[in-house]
Amino acid sequence: MDVSASTSDSSSTMIIPTDSAEAQPPPSPPPLDSLTTAINGSASSPFNSDEPPSSSSPPELQLPLSWPQDGKLTLDWIHNLMACFDWSSRNLPPSQFPSVLPVHVFDSLILIASKMLHKEPNCVPIDPFQSHSESGDTTAATVVVVGDVHGQLHDLLFLLRDAGYPAQNRIFVFNGDYVDRGAWGLEIFLLLLAWKVFMPHNMYLLRGNHESKYCTSVYGFEKEVLAKYGDKGKHAYRKCLGCFEGLPLASVIAGRVYTAHGGLFRSVTVTPSKRLKGKKNRKINLNPDIKTLSLGSLEELSKARRSVLDPPWEGSNLIPGDVLWSDPSKNPGLAPNKERGIGLLWGPDCTEDFLKKYKLKLIIRSHEGPDAREKRDGLDGMTEGYTIDHIVESGKLITLFSAPDYPQFQATEERYNNKGAYVVLEPPNFDNPIFHSFEAVTPRPKANPYYDYEEVIDSDEELDLASMVTA
Repeated sequence: MDVSASTSDSSSTMIIPTDSAEAQPPPSPPPLDSLTTAINGSASSPFNSDEPPSSSSPPELQLPLSWPQDGKLTLDWIHNLMACFDWSSRNLPPSQFPSVLPVHVFDSLILIASKMLHKEPNCVPIDPFQSHSESGDTTAATVVVVGDVHGQLHDLLFLLRDAGYPAQNRIFVFNGDYVDRGAWGLEIFLLLLAWKVFMPHNMYLLRGNHESKYCTSVYGFEKEVLAKYGDKGKHAYRKCLGCFEGLPLASVIAGRVYTAHGGLFRSVTVTPSKRLKGKKNRKINLNPDIKTLSLGSLEELSKARRSVLDPPWEGSNLIPGDVLWSDPSKNPGLAPNKERGIGLLWGPDCTEDFLKKYKLKLIIRSHEGPDAREKRDGLDGMTEGYTIDHIVESGKLITLFSAPDYPQFQATEERYNNKGAYVVLEPPNFDNPIFHSFEAVTPRPKANPYYDYEEVIDSDEELDLASMVTA
């Protein structure tokens, strides 16, 4: 089947039966009426079933995707998007990506999603008790928290099926790092944006340190977008960067759980100088001294300028750098994160102080995969996809990593073989995390890396900060 020839005209729609021998599809999605039932939160939803839906009469893929005339996404549209991304990852070269999602559809999706994200605060309050359904019901939703996924599309598709899709009674919070290293970061980011547009109060997307210009230029996402959109690649990449700027930095779930990609952050003291004679405005000095590091507040976080994608972070904009790059430590206190060259290390006492001050019970952060954790003395490895790093009087600090068998491309024969994990928080208290570990989907479709993984460091340590400033 000559897909490239059949799909060159984006004004026409190609129907691909998913039961063809060539397509080799995953278990087919259930019909639309079952999808509607799932979104309304039925316990008998096929999304929650241990058995895959019947593939005796598989639906057809609608290619290329077109933007709805009324501009409103439907569950059927999103499910077709997931199936098309899965199918194309197994059957099409990257250069044929526009035959699946034409650039004008990409533009419509990312424009609407960007507007939504930019309107959200730096730290998003998530209220599982607040109903957004037409019925006005106020029953509480469960919350699923997800860590790094790093371009591993098929593992994310499994996670979504395993946890149950976003629904009126199920909220997702993603802790960032959607792109880089894996071969399908663009598909993942666009898929999650589609869910955000469709169910904005049931899908929350936070920023990771890899949602930056520097990281995406080093770890493959920029080259991935250029490969997939060709002469429109630079345009698409710029649009992605603009969307990254809008991603919130953190969330507080039900007033009980703080989530962020890296974690805690420093206080930045603003010192007004004396008003100069004849001047209407005072000079403001923002010069935090690392010798007097102190824990930052949620109020300071709310005022940070998150649109800065890369260092140098200065003044109050040190806070986004900390939130995205910092790591926990077994040693008490706050200290510069010398291993990474950016962000902070914070100890159990800081976790206790933060939890107690804001009456929280949990901190869920991500940022560290098995490659980073093997270099951290005193902290557990990432073999199960999560670790409990601090247990203090007020609660716990958890690191969550959702990319199994990571990274996709490794220079060594021996792999980490780590599991991925996600966390389920249930009402009414949301403070007893239920961990779900899972293996990687195998075999992965064959793909070429978009960065020189044999030369580029595996973890985010020892970053070339000079390159980050000039990138």
